Amino acid sequence: MFIFEAKRFLIVIIGALFNAIALNFFLIQANVYASGFTGVAQMSSSIFKDFLDLDVSTGILLFILNIPVAILGWLKVGKGFTVYSVISVAFTTIFLETLPLTNLAEDILLNAVFGGLLAGVGVGITLKWGASTGGMDIVAMILSRVKDRPIGMYFLTMNALIIFFAGVLYDPEKALYTLVTLYVTTRVIDAIHTRHEKLTAMIITTKGEEVTKAIHSKMVRGITAFPAKGGFSNEQREMLMIVVTRYELYDLEQILKEIDPNAFTNIVQTTGIFGFFRKDDEKV
Repeated sequence: MFIFEAKRFLIVIIGALFNAIALNFFLIQANVYASGFTGVAQMSSSIFKDFLDLDVSTGILLFILNIPVAILGWLKVGKGFTVYSVISVAFTTIFLETLPLTNLAEDILLNAVFGGLLAGVGVGITLKWGASTGGMDIVAMILSRVKDRPIGMYFLTMNALIIFFAGVLYDPEKALYTLVTLYVTTRVIDAIHTRHEKLTAMIITTKGEEVTKAIHSKMVRGITAFPAKGGFSNEQREMLMIVVTRYELYDLEQILKEIDPNAFTNIVQTTGIFGFFRKDDEKV
């Protein structure tokens, strides 16, 4: 357990380093903006500097913006998820403050693409190990557990505002390059983890009861069980079907590794749900 947590801690730090490199080496100097709270912090820093003549770094603003969100996460989501999110934000801030602002490429398109690529890697590997980079990820986690609202609309709205202000305050061309960065970031996260709001897991296992109990002890989700039979071995098994949010995918993977490492699991995108989808604030 200690080795596993140490690995997760290290991955979160590496993810924060990727995010900081994306900003300090590519995006900030080119006035191209990242997504989510990082983009908001970056935009705010630019406004303070260019319009108010105040030099407030992106890292400090990112940390300040995440304070109320972290408090909400602690109360509504859980300590483990929130602690690693705070660690990610803290190390991103440290790296942003210590790494020099460098302009590696004069071509703004190269800055947009490579900045988006590195940011996507940073966010993707952090999510894959059951943590987050803070900001909208914590907000989305709260919404998915409490109200089951369409999370994608919140990400879309915030990123649309970043693109809009980039075009209005600076140059419409900057807004287009920001759009390129956001697209690249999203595609990389898709490749490493997933951006889908809900996922359906179909689990073929010989330990249906144990797996069901373990899942219910960790998350409040309904499970439908079907009898199944191995086509090659003719062994009797069970197929468990469960719909989870993308933030619960990591927990589900760890449960299966612990209870039944030989279970076969198929994860598919869920485009919509009709009927009951249990939230944490509802009684079992």
